[in-house]
Amino acid sequence: MKRTVSLLTFAGAAVGAPAMAADLAVTVEIPRLSVAEYHKPYVAIWVEAPDATAAATLAVWYDPDSKEDKGEKWLKDMRQWWRKAGRTMSFPADGISSATRAPGPQKLTFSGAKSQLSKLKPGAYTLVVEAAREVGGHEAVRVPFTWGKPGKTASAKGTAELGAVSVTVK
Repeated sequence: MKRTVSLLTFAGAAVGAPAMAADLAVTVEIPRLSVAEYHKPYVAIWVEAPDATAAATLAVWYDPDSKEDKGEKWLKDMRQWWRKAGRTMSFPADGISSATRAPGPQKLTFSGAKSQLSKLKPGAYTLVVEAAREVGGHEAVRVPFTWGKPGKTASAKGTAELGAVSVTVK
């Protein structure tokens, strides 16, 4: 009898645990702008919980090779992300920070088992992509999605610094 209880307890714990095998496929379009002085944007990609707190920072694109760490100085221009998560982080951050990216579609896949997504419980969240550009503008695009439930692609579109942003739980 004791063995049966142990097996039932183990099975119940496995069923109650969040499914972490899901991946998040994200596409972020950096538009090609016709301006006199173009700089690649700094971009932060993170997940917000329903209460609008930062649940996971997935990526931060900035200039890590800037002299005297001036690249880090400009991270605070991504104001929403900086207030919610960025100011408590150390850079460069393994698996999160990388160089800025050129215009065009940027396709990313975040593994639920190997990223900060592993901490998320199944439920409703919002993917936020925020961009800030030197001698340019600032913009944030929000895309709601349901973590732990593979489904249709959700998308939204920016108006200046960001183009189409899409997210798919796989």
